[in-house]
Order: sequence, then structure tokens, then C-alpha cells
Amino acid sequence: MTPTYDKVHNKFKFNGLHFSHEELKEVAYSLIKEGKPYEKVTGDFLIDWLNSKDFLIVNTSGSTGYPKQVKLKKQAMVNSAIATGNFFGLEPGDKALHCLPSHFIAGKMMFVRALVLGLEIDFVEPDAQPAFDYEKTYDFCAMIPLQLKHTINYIQNIKTIIVGGSKVTKPLIEKIKGCESKFYETYGMTETVTHVAIRRLESKSGEREPYFSALQNIKFEKDDRNCLVIHAPKLVKQALITNDIVDLKSETSFKLLGRFDNVVNSGGVKLFPEQIEDKLQPAIKQRFIVAGEDDATLGEKLILIVEKPTGSTDDILKAIQDLKTLDKFEVPKKIYSVDKFSETVNGKIQRKKTIKAVLGS
Repeated sequence: MTPTYDKVHNKFKFNGLHFSHEELKEVAYSLIKEGKPYEKVTGDFLIDWLNSKDFLIVNTSGSTGYPKQVKLKKQAMVNSAIATGNFFGLEPGDKALHCLPSHFIAGKMMFVRALVLGLEIDFVEPDAQPAFDYEKTYDFCAMIPLQLKHTINYIQNIKTIIVGGSKVTKPLIEKIKGCESKFYETYGMTETVTHVAIRRLESKSGEREPYFSALQNIKFEKDDRNCLVIHAPKLVKQALITNDIVDLKSETSFKLLGRFDNVVNSGGVKLFPEQIEDKLQPAIKQRFIVAGEDDATLGEKLILIVEKPTGSTDDILKAIQDLKTLDKFEVPKKIYSVDKFSETVNGKIQRKKTIKAVLGS
């Protein structure tokens, strides 16, 4: 029998205490009235979850466009929680660490998973470096890459960590390799109720998977742009067409190549900024993005935008030219610097807004 959104699992615990449906409402009111700002947001979410409506209004992060509100069915959120639980083998009574803000879908879904699957969840302040009991063993945790970067030396007692929300950088991937925990990169969005696909990252406990694999009841195809189309009937009624260009291995696995709206067509050669950024990471220590700028000869030329560079553009260009992994078309034709990238409220780079500010168009 499939769990429903109006029930609280009898094994559910919140910060060490069991609460019934009605008791959890009282906790939510207390958080709203007396809690810190991040706790007030959590209280608001719990009140919305525990009411009689069958849907929630959730804000997107705005990383690929303007932030918007999305209406999600609560049962779809339950279905997503079950799919995640099945994928990772989570059982009632398992312990989960929750360190994400409750503003967005990833933070909300950590609570939903606990409520539906009967997890014992410890909720801590969602800082860039979350403080938690380093000696306690946890079965499951979700983090953004920035949090994992700052806590990489303290996560030895967390068995499984999913990482999403922004790109997992190569330096972080290298650090992950030396850890005992299992790490997984996630793919998804608000509209798909967080992740619909997962790929394992290399650590001491297992090898890296090059392709993302679908969660249960989810299938993929490509449209005529080679962009991913998601079929997830238990999460969203209609097929969801993305702007993510993929190498589709099967109807349940794919490799992410880049965003369709980011592709740079330079002299007839299609360049994927996300792939070039991967190759450039060893040469540039600051945050940066690759983009296209109008060019009379090439149509578009490849440019590099660096946030607060510590060296000169000549130094950066020399470091890039020393890389052995770049094709000749992937070397930026021009380098720009900027004091600060445009960001969403949760720290994601707003690529289009940043490029527009730099190029003035």
C-alpha cells in the first residue's frame, strides 16, 4: 500500500523526538513563533504540508532563468520520497542529517522523506559549513557542493551523501575520492520534485559512474535538439522538455553534455561551455564561466569571465595554454574580469545575467 501525504510514519523522529500529525503542527507553530529565521521557514513549510490541501506552491531557485512558483501535488512529493528510499535502500528508523534550507524543493523533500519513510532526522542550521554531531552515524544526507567542500573532513560517519543544486567541481571530486562514504551526484529540478536521476561519484567505497541512472518509474528520450525529455508520470503528468543536451545511452540513462541555450557556435563548431569549464578548472582558482560573444568573422567567439582574478589576463591565458586537454577551438579568444557574479539567493551563478552585465547587451 502506497503511503499518502496526510500520514506521519510511526517511526518518524525530528531531532530525536517522535511526533504525531497533530503534535508536529504544534512544533511548526513553535518554530514560526520562537525559532531562528531558518526555523521559521521550516515551520511555514510544515504547516503547509500538514494542512488539508493536496498541493504546495514551491519557488524555483532561478539559476536558469527568473525564479518562479511551481504547484506540486503532495502525493507526487510522496512518490519522489519513495523512489529515493527504494534507490538507496532506506529503511524506517534510519538516521538522516538535514542541513539544507527549507525555502526550496531539496530542503522540503528531506522532511518529506523522513515523514514518509520513517527516518529519524536531525535538522541543523543550513550554513555553508553546517555544524552537526561529527561522531554520530548517519545513513543519509543531502548537501550542496559548497557545504560538502567545507565539511569534507567531518563526514566520515555519513554513509550516503547526495550532492546537487550546482556543479560538483573537479577539485571537490578529487577530495571525494579519498573518503569512505558513498557519494552520488543528482539530476533534477523543482518541476520534477528534486532528482529523477543519480550517478555515483568515485570514493573509496566504489567507482565513478559516467552516466546518470533513472529512479523507478522514470524514462527518458531526446527531442530534435538532442535535449532530454523526462517522462515521470508519478511526479508530473506531462512529459517535461528540458534544455539539457544529453548523450542518451538508454531510456533510463544519459550523460549530461550542457545547456542548449549556452551552446556557442564559433565558426560552425558547436562548443559546450560546461564541458570546457570542466577542462579549465585546473588552470583557474577563482570562479569563472565560459560564454559566447558576437564576432564578425566567427559568428560567435569563445570568451572567459573570471570573478576577482588574482593574476593578470596574460597569466590566466598562459595557464590555459599549458593545459593538454583543450582542443584549439576551446581556448577563449578574450578574457573578462568581474568583481562579483550575479547569484540566486542560494548562491548559484546566474549565467545569463552575469554575461549580460559583462557584455552590456
